[in-house]
Amino acid sequence: MIGRKKELSELRKAYESKESQLVAIYGRRRIGKTYLVNEAFNRSFAFHHSGLKRGGLKEQLKQFRMSLRQQGHWDCPTLNDWQEAFFELGNFLSGLPEGRKVVFLDEMPWMDTFRSNFLTAFEGFWNGWAVFRTDILLIVCGSATTWILKKVVHSREGLHNRLSARIRLEPFTLHECRLYAESEGLGLDERQIAECYMALGGVAYYWSQLAKGMSAEQNINRLFFSEDEGLRGEFEELYSSLFRNPQPYERIIRSLGKRRYGLTRDEILADVGKGSGGDMTRYLEELEECGFIRSYHVVGAVKRGKLYQLIDNFSLFHMQFSGMRGSEDGNYWTAFVPEGTKHAWRGLAFERLCLSHVRQIKETLGISGVAVDVYAWRRKGTERGDAGVQIDLLLDRKDGIINLCEMKYSDGEYVLDNAELERMISRRETFRLACGIKKAIHLTLVTSNGLRHNKYSGNIQSELTLADLFRE
Repeated sequence: MIGRKKELSELRKAYESKESQLVAIYGRRRIGKTYLVNEAFNRSFAFHHSGLKRGGLKEQLKQFRMSLRQQGHWDCPTLNDWQEAFFELGNFLSGLPEGRKVVFLDEMPWMDTFRSNFLTAFEGFWNGWAVFRTDILLIVCGSATTWILKKVVHSREGLHNRLSARIRLEPFTLHECRLYAESEGLGLDERQIAECYMALGGVAYYWSQLAKGMSAEQNINRLFFSEDEGLRGEFEELYSSLFRNPQPYERIIRSLGKRRYGLTRDEILADVGKGSGGDMTRYLEELEECGFIRSYHVVGAVKRGKLYQLIDNFSLFHMQFSGMRGSEDGNYWTAFVPEGTKHAWRGLAFERLCLSHVRQIKETLGISGVAVDVYAWRRKGTERGDAGVQIDLLLDRKDGIINLCEMKYSDGEYVLDNAELERMISRRETFRLACGIKKAIHLTLVTSNGLRHNKYSGNIQSELTLADLFRE
């Protein structure tokens, strides 16, 4: 299995416990939740069941009974409600030989249909039966992250403080994507892997769709622009699978997708309409928990001034280029999208690539052992012609230094000229004066292909390259 060392360790710890354990696994669609559990236990479960995506109560119960019968409970009666269903599950498990019994309920949110009282029955099963045993490892999982978080992880009812472990499955890092590409024989170098990552993110399923023998550009063309595009409809399905009412979430995503540097909560409200005001904080928290957006505490700003920024590469690529469809020869991206357009996209996508690998940046700078606060900073333009200042990544270190990080994409070595150096120094000094910074501020440059050393480059205190982002 590629990566997932921490998650496997959590599952192993739960399995080896001398008490019954309840574990919740959540994360966005296609991230590999089911695969993780299957691989961790070699698909060997005392009982496994997956909810039906569009089934009502009757269909859900019928499918649950079929799962029980298929896995050995041949005389399971017809189930009329979820209390009966979990009673029969307990009877079945009680009749199994001694030893640890792993129960895996996949896509659990789909089982909780309207007025089904599913959660009440599940709470009764766990609190009234499983916790009085010592041999049950119950794993619940689902793509509907908001349901898992609200009903299980942050439950204030019967499951309050009942979880033994919560596992949020994160996207692959560049390092893990490289391991995957090597294991599949894709023949992609670091630059090609980075380009795929800038379009797909680190979503395991998307990477499984890459074709061997094709370049990054060819694969992007095939997945997004061909007539039978492999990810057709994925954007819409992505949000509807996570949220039962996906429209407000999609509106926020589209709003943030138009703003390179992010927006405050009030700015998002102004853009999507005041109707979402009461729930906006919850929407933003859930989108961040799912990994689609990030929030940054802006230096010198109050909480309401916190910036929200869309960092999901797949969503950003889809929204920017979804209007472009396949050409007659099926090579739209490779043949018809202007190089200038591609270069502009790569520049912005490289910034997001860096923002999703802050840990690797800190390790390269040698500050993993130093307490570091990660910030952004923005000053709006105040006069005609004043575009304002935006700094996407500030590493505020407890050792008296702030790394002001600039991310630059280029096809060859990045050449720092006098004009750009003056802009960087101006941003630094504007930030210093506006926030009353007393610490040393180091100009830190992250480039895609290295920095060409010239008479201006000596003003840069720290240099990193794409290769550094591939650190484990």
